[in-house]
Amino acid sequence: MCAHAPPHLGFGRCRFRCPGGRASGSSISTSTRPIVNILFISWTRIGDAVLSTGVLSELIRRHPDAKITVVCGPLAATLFANVPGLTRVISLPKRLLNLHWLSLWLQVVGQSWGLVVDLRRSLTAYTVLAKQRRILGRTDQTQHRVAWLPSIIGLAAPLNPHLWISDSQHARAAEILPEDARTLVIAPIAARPEKTWSAENFANLVSTVRAPGAPCEGWRVLLVAGPGEETQFQALIKVVPAEALVLLTGHPDLLVVAAVLARATLYIGNDSGLTHIAAAVDVPTLALFGPTNPQHYGPWSPHARVVDAPLVDGVRSIAELSVGTVVTRVREMMGSQNS
Repeated sequence: MCAHAPPHLGFGRCRFRCPGGRASGSSISTSTRPIVNILFISWTRIGDAVLSTGVLSELIRRHPDAKITVVCGPLAATLFANVPGLTRVISLPKRLLNLHWLSLWLQVVGQSWGLVVDLRRSLTAYTVLAKQRRILGRTDQTQHRVAWLPSIIGLAAPLNPHLWISDSQHARAAEILPEDARTLVIAPIAARPEKTWSAENFANLVSTVRAPGAPCEGWRVLLVAGPGEETQFQALIKVVPAEALVLLTGHPDLLVVAAVLARATLYIGNDSGLTHIAAAVDVPTLALFGPTNPQHYGPWSPHARVVDAPLVDGVRSIAELSVGTVVTRVREMMGSQNS
């Protein structure tokens, strides 16, 4: 347990997500010889892509004049739009029979690369011309992903996620969410049903923490969701007065969303890409986990905490996570901020 971790509170596993631990893997050269171009093959999903940005940021620090090509999934593509030295973001939607890898190979094989960094262990990294290749080894399930990922470039220390947000994106965020009130962000979406706390639970949570004398009394509420998903959360929308509710649904630019989240006071959400974005911009983040292991995949920030569901018959079901448990954690988080 890290030095900043709070004592166990008796309701499942509740952890302060502190950047710590060491990466696995053998040591490799950290030469700073100039590299002309870098092919960085990241992950498909938003959360995974966010966690990979620390490695990319370190590569840019080492090779500030290199031209960067990033490969990622379509949903994560806008995260990399402002990467310094960016030449191209290759958005790689999955195809039947893994034909997306053939598509990628055809797009990059005609170029000689100074460095290929592949987090996906694809054949592409082995079959293109490259002076150096760094290919991620076997996943270490005993450590957080941010802790072992830097081993791919010869580092043992974690590399914190980093998002490149422009002034214009911050300006757009200020239009969406002026900093004239304390704001509670609720992100009730997740990629899978088993990772999704119910809308009714979120509604009860918001009602409780915004009540008189509660830690978020009278706060503005920002509801973040995907295109059209607000229709799934009418129970949540109904408990917030219209003048205190801001909806941010289906915004096409994840960096604008990140800039909006950075303006908030507290973020509460499921195990999702948005939760990793919130942690990356250092907003106090409370992540609700069901079956996923937060020791390996939790949000990475000194300002993030995790509450995961209790163990029932060997399974952690998000449906078993009570509103009272989450309210208790909110009180603790806000108390620590005010102390």
